[in-house]
Amino acid sequence: GAGADNDLYINQAIVFIEDAIQYRSINHRVDSKSLWLYRWYYSRTCQWILSLTITVILALAFVEEPSSLTVTSDVRYRLPAWNPPCGLTESIELLCFLVFVVDVSVKSYLIGWKEFWKNKWLMAYILTLIVSIADWIVSLSFFCKERVRIRRILRPFFLLQNSSMMKKTLKSINSTLPEMASVLLLLAVHLSLFTMFAMLLFARTKDNQQDKEWVVYFRNLPDSLTSLLVLLTTANNPDVMIPAYSKNRAYSIFFILFTVLGNLFLMNLLTAIIYNQFRGYLLKSVQSSLFRRRLGIRAAFEVLSSLKETPASAQQSCVSVGALVQVLQKAEMDSRCKQAIMRSLKMCSCDQLSAAQFQKLFEELDKDAIKQHPPSPEYQSHFMQKMQFAFGHPYFGYLGNVVALANIISICVVLVMDADKQPSERDDFFLGAINCFFILYYLLEMLLKILAMGLKRYLSYPSNRFDGLLTVILLILEIATFAVYGFPHPGWRPEFMGLLSLWDMVRLVNMLIVFRFLRIIPNMKFMALVVTTLLDLVKNLRAFAGILVVVFYAFAITGIMLFKGAVVPLGNTSAANTTHDNGTLQCGTYEQLEYWPNNFDDFAEKNVISWCSAHFQAKVIYCVLYVLSVHLICRWAKIYFVAWWLISSVIWVNLFVALLLENFIHKWDRRCQRESLSDIEYQRTVELMFRDVLEEPTEEELMEKLHQHPHLHLCR
Repeated sequence: GAGADNDLYINQAIVFIEDAIQYRSINHRVDSKSLWLYRWYYSRTCQWILSLTITVILALAFVEEPSSLTVTSDVRYRLPAWNPPCGLTESIELLCFLVFVVDVSVKSYLIGWKEFWKNKWLMAYILTLIVSIADWIVSLSFFCKERVRIRRILRPFFLLQNSSMMKKTLKSINSTLPEMASVLLLLAVHLSLFTMFAMLLFARTKDNQQDKEWVVYFRNLPDSLTSLLVLLTTANNPDVMIPAYSKNRAYSIFFILFTVLGNLFLMNLLTAIIYNQFRGYLLKSVQSSLFRRRLGIRAAFEVLSSLKETPASAQQSCVSVGALVQVLQKAEMDSRCKQAIMRSLKMCSCDQLSAAQFQKLFEELDKDAIKQHPPSPEYQSHFMQKMQFAFGHPYFGYLGNVVALANIISICVVLVMDADKQPSERDDFFLGAINCFFILYYLLEMLLKILAMGLKRYLSYPSNRFDGLLTVILLILEIATFAVYGFPHPGWRPEFMGLLSLWDMVRLVNMLIVFRFLRIIPNMKFMALVVTTLLDLVKNLRAFAGILVVVFYAFAITGIMLFKGAVVPLGNTSAANTTHDNGTLQCGTYEQLEYWPNNFDDFAEKNVISWCSAHFQAKVIYCVLYVLSVHLICRWAKIYFVAWWLISSVIWVNLFVALLLENFIHKWDRRCQRESLSDIEYQRTVELMFRDVLEEPTEEELMEKLHQHPHLHLCR
């Protein structure tokens, strides 16, 4: 009867509000059983299990053949890696697949068949699972001896489909590609024209001694394109110019023009276009997230207005305050927001809320997360009040910074003096004594700050937690040093006695002291602004990191399939002989530079090579390519590395720069408004970065969307 209907409406409102908080779509089943299943699926436990499953299946690449469980990746010194027996990692994979099958089944059921056929991500999810399970069966049929495993390349999809922000970011990148393609096409034309000029300019002559530029860099079209493409990254500058420049200095004009036009103009133009276009597409994505939030809140209002105890009104729908309180008590939401909404309800004199009032209450979700620090203790003693004033004053913090700087300078002086000394010749007395003095000062400073501020207020500041943690670690290390090696004294050079030698323990203490010097950052406003911008990027732009992981993973697996075992040591020489013969090898080659650790024999090392390539270290990649020359695939391998460089270094890095600029500009514009509020910490999200320019959806848009809901049938 009426009671069951009321319970259903309450549960629907709870789910809609939770959807609004998480920017989720409300187009799912809304009957009692489905709502229970929906809340169970999005509970912390289920989402944690799903995240753990994704992590495990991605991490299998480090363990399964070819295993990365070796100390070194150098092919000359590397011992045979432990490879798991057939069926071990496959069993773990099967468990992961079962979790994914349950995941996709629940998602498909909750949205309904009508919505399922519109959801391309879910259909791709099912197709990926079918292909992966089929490949898993084939792998077991061949007793895990097959070389190509398609399911390994498909694994990053499980990470991608589980994040709505990653999907939106990928959609934004896809929408930006046409504008990026125009600049990349212009870059290709620039590269092609200068390649033809180079082949004409550095053509072969009768004098082979004068043809070094042609022999090394411009012998044919692929080599010429490769040389200029690497020059575009500045990785082979000025090496590529030197042979021609040694003949005639006028040849430098060609290389300077190529670098200025390509690197300074076109590459920076690409950054500007990506910043402008991607910001617009990301703004649209965030606008759609805001619409989802407003739609979820309005859906909650509409179902609560259908409660039987709500007085009927032909003019306007309303919701009772008691019903909203009941919903808030059961809804999973941030305690700060819940308390703020509860306070607003207590201050409200009316018993019924209109749609506008209801929506205004939940605007608390859009506000900055504000953290106010606990108050300092109130001492009755006049002496303690003076102590509190002295040690709670900013000048006491400045004194600590000066002492930390003096500690750093003293460590530098000792390191410079002992740089050329053998360990047996060092006298660690001076360094041990000053470390002891400064650590005691840091301990005293921490205790006095706790006395002045109180423990809760002291721990509420991240800089104090950072300071205090390092001070405690330094104190423990110093006590351990004294317990094992005794107190510092002239000629303090005891033998190795504990887990670490004396010099290792002193070095560890000094490294932590240097790290502790970062405490000065909060006291320098501009530096603090830069650091908080970077921290916000780390916390809020996880979608970009996730997409980068997806691309890294896919390229790494592909690289292992293509080039595994291609890098081998010279002949059967030992490591000693290889080092001895190093002087007879051609300068700048893979062998002469001893790039043996850069190979494609396992997943971890392939990621290291990808990281080098993404950061313009093209020299590493093309040295590897020269070693691959024994394989017919060598020339086609260049396409693989150029594709990786374009995706990682050109596109992804520029996207990261675009959002870094947006975040920094946003913080810079708001800095003046918050300089006086030094006792309050603000935490920003991607949505809040664009909050000032977002448009609120209209009443008509919200109601039209609600009436299109496939499972919710409103009375009006």
